[in-house]
Amino acid sequence: MTDTNKSIYEGLFLFPQSVSADMQSAIDHINSFMERAEAEVLAFAKWDERRLAYDIRSNKRGVYFIVYFRTDRDKLTGLERDCNLSELLLRTMITRADHIPAEVIEASEGRAQLADEIQLRDAPESNETAKAVIERASDAPAEAPAEAATEAPAAVATEEAAPVEAPAEEAEKAE
Repeated sequence: MTDTNKSIYEGLFLFPQSVSADMQSAIDHINSFMERAEAEVLAFAKWDERRLAYDIRSNKRGVYFIVYFRTDRDKLTGLERDCNLSELLLRTMITRADHIPAEVIEASEGRAQLADEIQLRDAPESNETAKAVIERASDAPAEAPAEAATEAPAAVATEEAAPVEAPAEEAEKAE
């Protein structure tokens, strides 16, 4: 088979928020679609987890995955049919992405970050570590405003001193 019929596509897959507990199953589900369509996955990432504009099958929130892939355009109808028949997916949108530069597609690769997120969600001891890091991070910004408040009067004093010197310089220029 030649590559003349193959194009690059962007697939956006929406899963219910419950998939957050077991993201690996969602990833495997999308990969099974790609295998059936004989697609070459160029980039795969979790795009976002957000509130939906309206309820879809009683779901108020969803998890989006974005996949860039190359496949034969004849296989695309089967891929869309599989997505529509899937009970795990809420929505799917597949568009042609030949106009997107390769650098943008490569930059959207997020499998490593996704694997890290899955590992953090699965390991209970790492959850405690993550909570400790979050607590330390939340304590640090609380200290930062106090430091900024002590620096602010110095800046105000400098601004007040500048106008006092300016009229003296103007008087010297006038003479």
